[in-house]
Amino acid sequence: MNTGTDRRGLWIAVASFVLWGLMPLYWHLLNSVPSLMIVAHRIVWSTLLVSAWLCWKNGRQWLREVLREPRKAGMLAVSGCLIAFNWGLYIWAVNAGHVIETSLGYFIGPLVSVMLGVLFLGERLRTVQWLAIALAFAGVLWLTLQHGRPPLIALGLAISFAVYGLVRKLVAVEAVTGLGVENVYLFPAALALMTWGETQGMGGFFGGWGLGIDALLVIAGALTALPLIGFAYAVRRVSLTAIGLLQYVAPTLQFLIGWLVLREAFDAQRAIGFALIWAGLAVFACEGVLRSHRLAAATNPA
Repeated sequence: MNTGTDRRGLWIAVASFVLWGLMPLYWHLLNSVPSLMIVAHRIVWSTLLVSAWLCWKNGRQWLREVLREPRKAGMLAVSGCLIAFNWGLYIWAVNAGHVIETSLGYFIGPLVSVMLGVLFLGERLRTVQWLAIALAFAGVLWLTLQHGRPPLIALGLAISFAVYGLVRKLVAVEAVTGLGVENVYLFPAALALMTWGETQGMGGFFGGWGLGIDALLVIAGALTALPLIGFAYAVRRVSLTAIGLLQYVAPTLQFLIGWLVLREAFDAQRAIGFALIWAGLAVFACEGVLRSHRLAAATNPA
């Protein structure tokens, strides 16, 4: 692998995470559209785009090759439902004025994934990793005590995406192919929802919302697929340590958009909870980087 390819993969990874991080601004442009309709359009247009790309790349047999294995087909049906729930909750939360809390969900998501690895994959955590999780748990507990309820949006996003990641790890299907199969499963329901919305006055794609909104809904399909395609390209060319650190670019941008652009409330009590969670993430990330360097040094002694 040459240095140029590594550099290109790194920049593509950065672009993917930045695009994910800026998505609240895009969904905010669609706040006149019911969240359920946005999700339906996102699924329909993403299905068409991803399926076309996979047919061009792998031929028309790409779907049949996965569906002929019942275990893979069933698990992708489950992961499809999980990602649809995650998308729906995220879009609703953004347009309901909870961007900062959505960023919290994606901050704690990696730590939830680590705990799922312990519970379901028999993975073991090192002492410093347990400290990171304890700090994040303290932050969530603080927010719960201060607001009288747990941060349900953040927890819903973190748990649904972490379980989605666990299922996708177990099914072992290439990232974009898996997204294509998931979308194919969701496509009939999404198309039926779009049709029902048009007949019941909830949809306005054909004349009600205007050409600008219609175009944004179609482009949402591309914005669903492109970062994942870029991520799938980059993850094979960039170290997992770099990917692990870059994943925090997206929630950081989401947080800044919610706080500085959309002017959501962020008081001192909330800041304490976030600070505990950020401290846990810092401990977790630094431990991972140091361990990676030690392993590299042991593998390639000078």
